Amino acid sequence: MQQPREILTRYGLEPKQSLGQNFLWDENILNRLLAAAGLTATDQVLEIGPGLGHLTELLASTAEKVVAVELDDRFIPILQDRLQSYQNVRIKHGDVLEQDLGELLGTGRYKVIANVPYYITGAILRHLMEAKRRPDVVVLTVQKEVAQRISAGPGDMSLAAVNVQRFGKVEFVDTIKAGAFWPRPDVDSAIVRIDLSAGPAVPLAADPRFMQIVKAGFAQKRKMLRKNLRALG
Repeated sequence: MQQPREILTRYGLEPKQSLGQNFLWDENILNRLLAAAGLTATDQVLEIGPGLGHLTELLASTAEKVVAVELDDRFIPILQDRLQSYQNVRIKHGDVLEQDLGELLGTGRYKVIANVPYYITGAILRHLMEAKRRPDVVVLTVQKEVAQRISAGPGDMSLAAVNVQRFGKVEFVDTIKAGAFWPRPDVDSAIVRIDLSAGPAVPLAADPRFMQIVKAGFAQKRKMLRKNLRALG
Protein backbone atom coordinates (compact mmCIF):
# COMPACT_ATOMS: atom_id res chain seq x y z
CA MET A 1 0.00 0.00 0.00
CA GLN A 2 1.15 3.53 -0.75
CA GLN A 3 2.42 5.45 2.24
CA PRO A 4 0.15 8.22 3.56
CA ARG A 5 2.99 10.74 3.37
CA GLU A 6 3.38 10.12 -0.37
CA ILE A 7 -0.34 10.53 -1.02
CA LEU A 8 -0.57 13.77 0.95
CA THR A 9 2.55 15.15 -0.75
CA ARG A 10 1.03 14.47 -4.17
CA TYR A 11 -2.02 16.53 -3.23
CA GLY A 12 -0.02 19.22 -1.41
CA LEU A 13 -1.52 18.43 1.99
CA GLU A 14 -0.46 17.84 5.59
CA PRO A 15 -2.33 15.93 8.32
CA LYS A 16 -4.36 18.05 10.72
CA GLN A 17 -3.47 17.36 14.33
CA SER A 18 -6.66 19.16 15.40
CA LEU A 19 -8.70 16.40 13.72
CA GLY A 20 -6.66 13.58 15.23
CA GLN A 21 -5.44 12.38 11.83
CA ASN A 22 -3.22 9.30 12.25
CA PHE A 23 -3.51 7.10 9.18
CA LEU A 24 -3.54 3.31 9.58
CA TRP A 25 -2.03 1.82 6.44
CA ASP A 26 -0.58 -1.56 7.47
CA GLU A 27 -2.50 -3.95 5.21
CA ASN A 28 -2.18 -6.89 7.60
CA ILE A 29 -3.82 -4.90 10.40
CA LEU A 30 -6.48 -3.50 8.09
CA ASN A 31 -7.38 -7.05 7.10
CA ARG A 32 -7.62 -7.90 10.80
CA LEU A 33 -10.40 -5.32 11.05
CA LEU A 34 -12.30 -7.01 8.24
CA ALA A 35 -11.77 -10.43 9.81
CA ALA A 36 -12.93 -9.22 13.23
CA ALA A 37 -16.15 -7.97 11.65
CA GLY A 38 -16.67 -11.23 9.76
CA LEU A 39 -17.14 -9.17 6.61
CA THR A 40 -18.84 -10.92 3.69
CA ALA A 41 -19.85 -10.08 0.13
CA THR A 42 -23.45 -9.41 1.22
CA ASP A 43 -22.65 -6.87 3.96
CA GLN A 44 -23.40 -3.16 4.09
CA VAL A 45 -20.65 -1.18 5.84
CA LEU A 46 -20.41 2.27 7.35
CA GLU A 47 -16.87 3.61 7.61
CA ILE A 48 -16.27 6.66 9.80
CA GLY A 49 -13.33 8.85 8.81
CA PRO A 50 -12.01 7.05 5.70
CA GLY A 51 -9.13 9.52 5.44
CA LEU A 52 -6.98 8.53 2.47
CA GLY A 53 -8.96 5.41 1.64
CA HIS A 54 -6.61 2.60 2.69
CA LEU A 55 -9.33 0.76 4.62
CA THR A 56 -12.10 1.92 2.30
CA GLU A 57 -10.56 0.19 -0.69
CA LEU A 58 -10.36 -3.13 1.17
CA LEU A 59 -13.96 -2.74 2.32
CA ALA A 60 -15.11 -1.95 -1.22
CA SER A 61 -13.36 -5.02 -2.62
CA THR A 62 -15.18 -7.27 -0.13
CA ALA A 63 -18.56 -5.84 0.91
CA GLU A 64 -21.71 -5.32 -1.13
CA LYS A 65 -22.03 -1.63 -0.19
CA VAL A 66 -19.81 0.89 1.60
CA VAL A 67 -20.79 4.33 2.87
CA ALA A 68 -17.76 6.37 3.96
CA VAL A 69 -18.34 9.60 5.90
CA GLU A 70 -15.40 12.03 5.94
CA LEU A 71 -15.31 15.31 7.87
CA ASP A 72 -12.20 16.78 6.18
CA ASP A 73 -13.24 18.12 2.78
CA ARG A 74 -9.60 18.08 1.59
CA PHE A 75 -9.76 14.29 1.41
CA ILE A 76 -12.89 14.01 -0.72
CA PRO A 77 -11.00 14.37 -4.06
CA ILE A 78 -8.41 11.84 -2.87
CA LEU A 79 -11.12 9.33 -2.03
CA GLN A 80 -12.95 9.96 -5.30
CA ASP A 81 -9.76 9.43 -7.30
CA ARG A 82 -8.78 6.30 -5.40
CA LEU A 83 -12.20 4.66 -5.44
CA GLN A 84 -13.50 5.70 -8.85
CA SER A 85 -13.46 2.11 -10.13
CA TYR A 86 -15.75 0.90 -7.32
CA GLN A 87 -19.45 1.27 -8.00
CA ASN A 88 -20.45 0.08 -4.52
CA VAL A 89 -18.93 3.01 -2.59
CA ARG A 90 -20.68 6.20 -1.57
CA ILE A 91 -18.44 8.98 -0.19
CA LYS A 92 -20.22 11.55 1.94
CA HIS A 93 -18.69 14.76 3.28
CA GLY A 94 -19.93 15.62 6.76
CA ASP A 95 -19.83 14.96 10.48
CA VAL A 96 -21.06 11.45 11.26
CA LEU A 97 -22.28 12.66 14.66
CA GLU A 98 -24.84 14.79 12.85
CA GLN A 99 -26.02 12.00 10.56
CA ASP A 100 -29.05 9.75 10.89
CA LEU A 101 -27.45 6.33 10.47
CA GLY A 102 -30.65 4.84 9.12
CA GLU A 103 -30.79 7.40 6.33
CA LEU A 104 -27.11 6.87 5.49
CA LEU A 105 -27.44 3.13 5.00
CA GLY A 106 -31.01 2.79 3.80
CA THR A 107 -32.73 -0.50 4.59
CA GLY A 108 -31.14 -3.70 5.83
CA ARG A 109 -28.58 -4.65 8.44
CA TYR A 110 -25.12 -3.12 8.49
CA LYS A 111 -21.73 -3.15 10.17
CA VAL A 112 -19.39 -0.34 11.21
CA ILE A 113 -15.65 -0.73 10.57
CA ALA A 114 -13.41 2.26 11.15
CA ASN A 115 -10.16 3.79 12.32
CA VAL A 116 -11.75 6.65 14.25
CA PRO A 117 -10.15 9.86 15.54
CA TYR A 118 -9.39 9.06 19.15
CA TYR A 119 -10.51 12.40 20.55
CA ILE A 120 -14.13 11.64 19.63
CA THR A 121 -14.17 7.89 20.35
CA GLY A 122 -16.66 8.32 23.20
CA ALA A 123 -19.00 10.49 21.15
CA ILE A 124 -18.92 8.04 18.25
CA LEU A 125 -19.68 5.09 20.52
CA ARG A 126 -22.64 6.94 22.04
CA HIS A 127 -23.95 7.87 18.60
CA LEU A 128 -23.75 4.26 17.40
CA MET A 129 -25.18 2.72 20.56
CA GLU A 130 -28.08 5.17 20.77
CA ALA A 131 -29.01 5.10 17.07
CA LYS A 132 -32.57 4.12 16.22
CA ARG A 133 -31.17 1.46 13.91
CA ARG A 134 -27.98 0.18 15.46
CA PRO A 135 -25.36 -1.79 13.52
CA ASP A 136 -25.02 -5.53 14.06
CA VAL A 137 -21.29 -5.29 14.66
CA VAL A 138 -18.90 -2.42 15.38
CA VAL A 139 -15.15 -2.88 14.85
CA LEU A 140 -12.97 0.11 15.70
CA THR A 141 -9.38 1.03 16.35
CA VAL A 142 -9.19 2.94 19.62
CA GLN A 143 -6.54 3.80 22.17
CA LYS A 144 -5.41 0.60 23.88
CA GLU A 145 -6.35 1.98 27.28
CA VAL A 146 -9.89 2.68 26.07
CA ALA A 147 -10.22 -0.81 24.58
CA GLN A 148 -9.10 -2.37 27.86
CA ARG A 149 -11.50 -0.21 29.83
CA ILE A 150 -14.66 -0.90 27.81
CA SER A 151 -13.94 -4.64 27.45
CA ALA A 152 -13.21 -5.20 31.17
CA GLY A 153 -15.02 -7.99 32.97
CA PRO A 154 -16.69 -8.17 36.40
CA GLY A 155 -14.46 -6.85 39.16
CA ASP A 156 -12.61 -4.49 36.84
CA MET A 157 -15.51 -2.74 35.16
CA SER A 158 -15.83 1.02 34.95
CA LEU A 159 -18.85 3.15 34.17
CA ALA A 160 -17.63 3.34 30.56
CA ALA A 161 -17.58 -0.47 30.32
CA VAL A 162 -21.14 -0.79 31.61
CA ASN A 163 -22.34 1.97 29.31
CA VAL A 164 -21.10 0.05 26.24
CA GLN A 165 -21.63 -3.54 27.41
CA ARG A 166 -25.29 -2.89 28.21
CA PHE A 167 -25.82 -2.80 24.44
CA GLY A 168 -23.80 -5.87 23.48
CA LYS A 169 -20.72 -8.03 23.89
CA VAL A 170 -17.36 -6.21 23.80
CA GLU A 171 -14.17 -8.01 22.80
CA PHE A 172 -10.55 -6.80 22.91
CA VAL A 173 -9.26 -8.25 19.62
CA ASP A 174 -5.63 -7.22 19.27
CA THR A 175 -3.01 -4.60 20.10
CA ILE A 176 -1.76 -2.25 17.36
CA LYS A 177 1.69 -0.78 17.86
CA ALA A 178 2.04 2.96 17.32
CA GLY A 179 4.38 2.38 14.36
CA ALA A 180 1.49 1.04 12.26
CA PHE A 181 0.20 4.62 11.92
CA TRP A 182 1.47 7.76 10.24
CA PRO A 183 1.96 10.21 11.83
CA ARG A 184 2.94 7.97 14.72
CA PRO A 185 0.66 8.50 17.77
CA ASP A 186 2.06 8.74 21.29
CA VAL A 187 0.31 5.58 22.52
CA ASP A 188 -0.46 2.07 21.33
CA SER A 189 -3.90 1.30 19.95
CA ALA A 190 -6.16 -1.73 19.80
CA ILE A 191 -8.90 -3.33 17.75
CA VAL A 192 -12.16 -3.64 19.66
CA ARG A 193 -15.24 -5.54 18.51
CA ILE A 194 -18.76 -4.84 19.78
CA ASP A 195 -21.44 -7.38 18.88
CA LEU A 196 -24.86 -5.73 19.04
CA SER A 197 -26.74 -8.37 17.07
CA ALA A 198 -28.10 -10.14 20.16
CA GLY A 199 -29.39 -6.95 21.77
CA PRO A 200 -28.59 -5.71 25.30
CA ALA A 201 -26.21 -7.93 27.26
CA VAL A 202 -28.22 -7.14 30.40
CA PRO A 203 -32.06 -7.43 30.22
CA LEU A 204 -32.52 -4.47 32.57
CA ALA A 205 -30.34 -2.25 30.35
CA ALA A 206 -33.41 -1.08 28.44
CA ASP A 207 -34.93 0.36 31.64
CA PRO A 208 -34.47 4.17 31.75
CA ARG A 209 -33.36 3.89 35.39
CA PHE A 210 -30.63 1.37 34.63
CA MET A 211 -27.81 3.89 34.15
CA GLN A 212 -29.03 5.93 37.13
CA ILE A 213 -28.57 2.87 39.31
CA VAL A 214 -25.18 2.08 37.76
CA LYS A 215 -23.94 5.64 38.25
CA ALA A 216 -25.08 5.55 41.85
CA GLY A 217 -23.13 2.35 42.33
CA PHE A 218 -19.91 3.88 41.00
CA ALA A 219 -20.36 7.23 42.76
CA GLN A 220 -18.44 7.96 45.96
CA LYS A 221 -16.92 4.49 46.09
CA ARG A 222 -16.05 4.64 49.78
CA LYS A 223 -19.69 4.95 50.79
CA MET A 224 -22.08 2.07 51.16
CA LEU A 225 -23.91 1.08 47.96
CA ARG A 226 -27.18 1.01 49.88
CA LYS A 227 -26.80 4.69 50.75
CA ASN A 228 -26.12 5.64 47.14
CA LEU A 229 -29.14 3.70 45.91
CA ARG A 230 -31.40 5.15 48.59
CA ALA A 231 -30.99 8.56 46.95
CA LEU A 232 -32.78 7.20 43.89
CA GLY A 233 -35.87 6.37 45.92
